[in-house]
Amino acid sequence: MPLENLEDEGLQNPDLRIAQLKFLLTMERVTDRMLSETELMDAIKANNMAPYYEGLCKDLKWQLDSDLQSKMKKANEEELKRLDDVLEDAEKNLGESEIRDAMMAKAEYLIRIGDKEGALTAFRKTYDKTVALGHRLDIVFYLLRIGLFYMDSDLITRNSEKAKSLIGGGDWDRRNRLKVYQGLYCVAIRDFKQAAELFLDTVSTFTSYELMDYKTFVTYTVYVCMIALKRPDLREKVIKGAEILEVLHSLPSVRQYLFSLYECRYSVFFQSLATVEQEMKKDWLFAPHYRYYVEMRIQAYSQLLESYLLTLGYMAEAFGVSTEFIDQELSRFIAAGRLHCKIDKVNEIVETNRPDSKMQYQETIKKGVLLLNRVQKLSRVINM
Repeated sequence: MPLENLEDEGLQNPDLRIAQLKFLLTMERVTDRMLSETELMDAIKANNMAPYYEGLCKDLKWQLDSDLQSKMKKANEEELKRLDDVLEDAEKNLGESEIRDAMMAKAEYLIRIGDKEGALTAFRKTYDKTVALGHRLDIVFYLLRIGLFYMDSDLITRNSEKAKSLIGGGDWDRRNRLKVYQGLYCVAIRDFKQAAELFLDTVSTFTSYELMDYKTFVTYTVYVCMIALKRPDLREKVIKGAEILEVLHSLPSVRQYLFSLYECRYSVFFQSLATVEQEMKKDWLFAPHYRYYVEMRIQAYSQLLESYLLTLGYMAEAFGVSTEFIDQELSRFIAAGRLHCKIDKVNEIVETNRPDSKMQYQETIKKGVLLLNRVQKLSRVINM
């Protein structure tokens, strides 16, 4: 991805940054709250988002500014009247293409001001009036963005399926864009493995600037790949990925997070993971999952324990924490079946007991024999 194209954000309607700002203002503790509030209100005023502002005040328990709301409503009514006049003129004097363009303009305006239901109705009417496949897909992408903006799972799922059926085997550009949309939704529902596959497929062909800039996309890609991919896959698809490495030069904290785990610098990795945790808490897509994600520690513990018989003291030093912390952490993960090792408290040694394929095969045979014996005994009872 050429560096000069990274900031070409394209048309953003609805603007997902507004959803991010709203999320920040729902947090109890957020730095620069006034800055976020100012930025959000500037976007609302610039687009005369009267319907969205009304809902926002209810959600955030803000005092509604009646004068501002009246001013924005009046601007909405005037613009909608103008758009209706254009549509009426097109229906009387112009062709199908002009009618469709007028309907599309109204639908785009309705979502720009935050009228979700009105926009959905208008887009569906426009879809029914649209014949060209490319224009139909553009409407479906609009509906997907609306779904992401309001995190409407049903709307996203239905329109993802519709987009896949419309794209079929052709339209390479829209097929790749759809993968980014689906990847974002996978992040939202904690399907990090699927998100990693979708994002990696589009790293070199990313054009979805209506959703986010390329730096944010690469950051998300690194986050999901680190928890979803095994070490060899991470090396081949991320560590050696030219497009990702090019952007990571301008994202030093993300680069350190990635390479500290890969290069086995565990104390640095723990510090980086703490930073990532704080960043995830402030991200509207990752925030619900940050507690789950910080169990990336299991990845690091498993990696260190892969080939060694280790002392608790050595592990504590490697991760830059106390022996008591490592003891408690490992005990918790072992009890939950997340780590395959055992702790010798007398000698303060951690020993890996991960079952190999031969042991698993023998265990399967043993269980199979027991099952056959039980079936035979049961058949004798039935025959009697």
